Amino acid sequence: MENLSRAETDNRVTVVIPNYNGTAYLKECLGSLLAGNAPAKVIVVDNGSTDGSVELLQGLCASNDKIEPVFLSENTGFCHAVNVGILRADTEFVFLLNNDTIVEADCLSHLVKVLDENKKNFSAAAKLINMHFPEKLDDAGDFYSALGWAFARGKDKPADKYEKKDRIFASCGAAVLYRKEILDEIGLFDELHFAYLEDIDIGYRANIAGYRNVFVPEAVVYHAGSGVSGSRHNAFKVDLSAKNSVYLVAKNMPFLQILLNLPFLLAGYLIKGLFFLKKGLFGVYVKGLKKGFSLSCSDKGRQNKVPFCFKNLRNYIYIQWELWLGIFRRFF
Repeated sequence: MENLSRAETDNRVTVVIPNYNGTAYLKECLGSLLAGNAPAKVIVVDNGSTDGSVELLQGLCASNDKIEPVFLSENTGFCHAVNVGILRADTEFVFLLNNDTIVEADCLSHLVKVLDENKKNFSAAAKLINMHFPEKLDDAGDFYSALGWAFARGKDKPADKYEKKDRIFASCGAAVLYRKEILDEIGLFDELHFAYLEDIDIGYRANIAGYRNVFVPEAVVYHAGSGVSGSRHNAFKVDLSAKNSVYLVAKNMPFLQILLNLPFLLAGYLIKGLFFLKKGLFGVYVKGLKKGFSLSCSDKGRQNKVPFCFKNLRNYIYIQWELWLGIFRRFF
């Protein structure tokens, strides 16, 4: 690995950027990416934007043959747009990147290096820094807890606090490098999520199969956050996140593991309900939970259930430890 140039490592990567009404960020995002890194191709999947993104992309790809735009006729959701891009990639790695980001030079090389270190490394997560307050961290890897809560490690803490490469539960989809052959094995993004928690789900499936997700502090990306959907808590996000929080459990946990975690899950839903009651979003949250139960019991939801395999028992034990440990990580 040390003998390879930056271009030789980056050229093993296809970048996939889903875009929906992202003209405020997209040009700067692409400029930073291509100025400091050398990916084989950048696939921008536009999800039926109406803000001039189509015209912007047409102009950008006319002046740079590395940019390949894909125009969808309507907003099919984050997961579908990402899958469209991944299926077009023919490289060893796929770098999933949000449109509201600025990528530092050598970011891809640092991520590729970590995946090269171990064939069991499925994903390498970039260090996400708050674009508007660069002294603050946005995400240093994602964790999941027995309460049914996913959370970004280090959110809003000093940006220089997390400088150690670590194993994490899952990589945030805003800036993450995936090994494509493992994506082919465990499956792409679950489009029933539409958006939110889809990156936790794919990291969860990788853990079940015995693969690893790793945080890479040298790979820095600045992230605006909620660039398209708006504030951190809005009806659209609360509804989808609540639905997906139920579906995530039903899909990935064997029945006995659900029973084991049920007291924690019920407590987690109750605490979240009280939180959203104060925000005036309790009704939205409850409706989202109901949608999650309905989806989990539907034919489509059951078809995506990860079957329990005894050979993965050791991985399930690791996951359960992480779920319990996640409670303490979240609060302490």
